[in-house]
Amino acid sequence: MKKNKTFLIVLLALVVLIGAAGILYSRLSAGYGTNVLTAESPEPSAAASEAPLAPDFTVYDAEGNEVKLSDFLGKPVILNFWASWCGPCQSEMPDFEAAYQELGSEIHFLMVNTTGMRDETQADAEAFLAEEGYTFPVYYDLDYNAAATYGIVGIPTTYFIDAEGRLTAYASSAIDAETLQTGIDMIYG
Repeated sequence: MKKNKTFLIVLLALVVLIGAAGILYSRLSAGYGTNVLTAESPEPSAAASEAPLAPDFTVYDAEGNEVKLSDFLGKPVILNFWASWCGPCQSEMPDFEAAYQELGSEIHFLMVNTTGMRDETQADAEAFLAEEGYTFPVYYDLDYNAAATYGIVGIPTTYFIDAEGRLTAYASSAIDAETLQTGIDMIYG
């Protein structure tokens, strides 16, 4: 009897997990643009005019002031979710810094720290940024509102949003300089 109960619990957990994965896949495929950027296939496949509007969200700057995605419309936006403990996030940061140094006046960089994910704190993030010398603007998702709005289940995740607020492309893993440039080309010039 105990074996049957354990089997049923495991089976139920598996069904729930598969269902959740299906829902997440469906949500990401249908709701967040049609261009998925990866190192293997960085070519865009859909016109920006067909891309959905990026959902608005609220994050906070280092001083605790509210900042909304909609505050940045009018220029293209690179939205990156990251944490200081995340190795893949750390690996892509130099490329974001280089792009920010080159295009920071033309493109808004919203580097959103997933504060609270796996005990990440604002102090942890600030220490990491200071140690590495990064100068791009960083915002803090203190209540996990932005990450939830975008269905973030893993980091790093990067979205490329055009000046009209359309989600043109995204990458749900670390990206290299070439893939970052492909995303930039899709939203800027």
